[in-house]
Amino acid sequence: MKTRTVSILLATVALMALSISTAFAQMKHMPMDDQGPGYGRMMEPGKMGDMTAMCLEHAEKLGLTDDQTMKMKPLHREMQKKQARFMADLKIAEIELAEIMEVKDFDLEKATSAVKKIEGIKTSHHLEMLSAMKQMRAILTDQQFKEMMKMAPMKMKMGEGKPGAKHMKKRR
Repeated sequence: MKTRTVSILLATVALMALSISTAFAQMKHMPMDDQGPGYGRMMEPGKMGDMTAMCLEHAEKLGLTDDQTMKMKPLHREMQKKQARFMADLKIAEIELAEIMEVKDFDLEKATSAVKKIEGIKTSHHLEMLSAMKQMRAILTDQQFKEMMKMAPMKMKMGEGKPGAKHMKKRR
């Protein structure tokens, strides 16, 4: 009886691990609009870099000085590098998890460790982006920040920056 209970428990945990890994794979393309002000779109992987790029692209409209622009450029390049590393590390960790789970009787400890590794990669990246966001905002004046925040929703309303927005328009 104990063996059967343990087997059922292990099967349940295995199914949960599989569904979690599937959910992670599906979630990485979902928008984060429901997170509230100051988080959402700007914290999506790559979106903080988009905001920096937007500031650089609209430097004149925002009234950025040459000094501000020169401070933002290296920050933007560094964020692009971190984004590329994040995407590569995440993909590798997801492949490693899939590899662990290929066999029928996979090692639950290894699968759990792989899932935690994936979450660690995501958490680390989000914290790096928060730090970059803080640095970026420190460069802006209060008025420039307000103007940037007005510009961000305009881009989103036009369908820019939304995952799959271009593809959705074509399907209609």
